[in-house]
Amino acid sequence: MPPVPLDPTLALATAVIGACVGSFLNVVAWRLPREESLLWPGSHCPSCGTPLAWFENVPVLGWLGLGGRCRHCHGPIAARYPLVELLTSGLWVAMLLARPEGLGPSPDPWLLLASGWLLASWLVPLVLIDLDRLWLPEPLCRWGLVLGLAATAAVGLAQDPFTARSLLLQHLLAAVLGLLTFEALSAVAEKAMGRPALGLGDAKLAALMGAWLGPLGLGVAVVVAVVAGALIGGLARLTGRLGPGEPFPFGPFLAGAALAVWIGGARAWLGLLAPGL
Repeated sequence: MPPVPLDPTLALATAVIGACVGSFLNVVAWRLPREESLLWPGSHCPSCGTPLAWFENVPVLGWLGLGGRCRHCHGPIAARYPLVELLTSGLWVAMLLARPEGLGPSPDPWLLLASGWLLASWLVPLVLIDLDRLWLPEPLCRWGLVLGLAATAAVGLAQDPFTARSLLLQHLLAAVLGLLTFEALSAVAEKAMGRPALGLGDAKLAALMGAWLGPLGLGVAVVVAVVAGALIGGLARLTGRLGPGEPFPFGPFLAGAALAVWIGGARAWLGLLAPGL
């Protein structure tokens, strides 16, 4: 089934809503690791703690209007905030063109769109936290897995009960396979190298990916992540930006690959990685 028909009004509305969601995801990525409430207190300056006015909270434009500085204490406000808002906005718009596979013969395009929005919004804070702390929070991974299975079941039930059962079984098996494979790789790598090489958070993220992408999508996404991680990690070490033995987060590569496979389709990526198959 083709994706949702794209028109400029829908794209603009999606971009605006996506930017607002990105603003909230900034809050999640900052407060969740600190075990702070996501809702209280409201948005405030990270330097002086002064609550922000509504116009200062407008995604991207608020930061630009302030010149990247608090209007009270003039402390800097990181450019990361508008960049995350723009990234989330772009991902939401990209989901309008997404062609995810492995979700039955005739999935409802609006259910696929809603699922894509949820997946992107769930992965963004995981990426940010992993970049900050080399840590993938277990609750986010666990509930992301549950939501992936729920979305899979909903897309299947909108077709017929048999499709729902078949999809749910396939995606559940993919989640288990992702978890066990990465846990095994982590154990083998640690034994061979004498130190941890893959965090167990990566295994939980792989399980989440399996719940959303299914077996083929998970396999293709892992290959894309490994290739991208090897290229960027190798380049970082060659240029000295990453020291010998210095760890770097693999979660962003897994999450980015999952989104790439969801948007572009597993078979399209498989054709790029292994032409002729």
